[in-house]
Formats: sequence, C-alpha cells, structure tokens
Amino acid sequence: MNISEGETQSFFGSDSHHENIIFATFYILIFLIAVPGNALALWAFFLYHLSDSHWPFGHVTCQLAGFLFYLNMYCSLYLMSFISLHRFLAVVLPIKSQSVRKVLYAKVAVGILWVTVIVSMSPTLFSKRDVRNNSTVSCNKLYLEKTSPTALVSTVVAFVIPLTTIVVSYILILLKLRAIKQKEERPVKSKAIRMIVLIVMNFLFAFVPYHVSRVIYIEMHMHGNLTAASHESLGRANRITSALTCVSGVLDPVMYFFLNRVYRDKLLFCKP
Repeated sequence: MNISEGETQSFFGSDSHHENIIFATFYILIFLIAVPGNALALWAFFLYHLSDSHWPFGHVTCQLAGFLFYLNMYCSLYLMSFISLHRFLAVVLPIKSQSVRKVLYAKVAVGILWVTVIVSMSPTLFSKRDVRNNSTVSCNKLYLEKTSPTALVSTVVAFVIPLTTIVVSYILILLKLRAIKQKEERPVKSKAIRMIVLIVMNFLFAFVPYHVSRVIYIEMHMHGNLTAASHESLGRANRITSALTCVSGVLDPVMYFFLNRVYRDKLLFCKP
C-alpha cells in the first residue's frame, strides 16, 4: 500500500518539525544516559571478577547491579518479540492489521512491558544476596542462583513466551517470503531471509544457553544430592551463560540498524 506525499504531510501534521526536535533531544538524552550507565555496569562486573569475586561497592550497589542486569535482559527479550510480532503483522497480515499497527498502541505496549518487567524483577532489590567470607564479599545478585519451584516456573514462562513469539513469527514471515514469485522482488526477498536468520541466531545464541542452564541448575539443586564438583560446574555454567546474554547488546545494533542499507548510507554520508 503506497502513501502519497500529501497523505504523509497530513498524517504528521504541521508540527512535525517540532516533533523531530523533541525526538532528537529524547534520543540523544537516552544515548548520553544509557551508554555511561551500561559502561559502569559492565565495569562493575569487570572489577568483580578481576578481584576474584570480591564485591567492594557495598550492599545497595550489589542489589541495584543485579536488578538492572536482569531488567535489561528481559526487556531486551520481550522487545525483540514485539519487533518480530510487528513484522509478522506487517508482512503476513498487512491489511487486516492496519488498525492494530499504530504508534500509540506500540507506545502503550512498550510502557506496559517496562512496568511489568520492573515489577517482576523488583524482588531482587529486597532479598539479601551478598555473602561474606572472611574479608571477601561476594555479590550473588550478579548471577541469580535462587532455586525453588517458583523460580523454575518463572524462568520457563518468562522465556517460552518471547521464544515462541519470535520463532513462530519469523517462520510465518519466511513462508510468506517464499511464496513471492516476482523476479524483481528476489533480491529484497533474499536479503530479508538472511536478516531473519541472523536475528533468530542472535536470539538463540544469546538467550537459549542461559535459560537452559538456569532450568538445569534449578532442577539439580531442587533434587539435591549434588557433589561439590557438580555444584561448581552448574554455578560456572550459570555465570558463563549469563555473560553470553550481553552479546545480544552488541549484535542488536548490527541486526536492526547497521545492516539496514538506508540507515548505513545516512550514517556514512551524514545525509538528513
């Protein structure tokens, strides 16, 4: 469906210039806050391991670091699932979904997501998880190690929902793309398929190992009878797969922006 220039101007209204200024200011503020914030969080992880798992920053900072780490992970998971669902609607059901694919609805959905994840992760702010061993203080908030039936169910549910949404959405998009027969559309089709494969691989690589490891970790601890070696191996797997989730933060900009030709051209040549 094509939108004429007149329709576009009517849609954005006469205040589009002011809106652009507002959005530009908003995004630069997000950049200025998020980049140092993420850098400080990763710096805390770096110092923690550099000092042999000693946490020198205090109890409150330990609570906050763990909360922000997992808040970021699950917001990323669900935002990726929202993007996949939006693309599914746009590609597979473009006409039927017109009434749903509105900016206002997207803002409301993202707002609800943030509130839901913040509330869900808030218990990590109040449970004591730093452990003292002589002069060493370990911050277990950095790696969730709570084991209970509730922890098992919440881990599975929190991951299965975005996993199912992403996989099913992109499979249906791929099937729709495969049905395209026009010769002139083949380059676009091939590029879209490659992009989908890369996005799904990014998701699977960054998040599946962690959640599989978490489920095994919780199950094994709930059943008990663990040897010291098994306990250490499970804990190490939990920490390694937690670190892997950070890879998504590196790959997401590549997947969603830098592989986009229009965005890349504008960035390289500073085109407005």
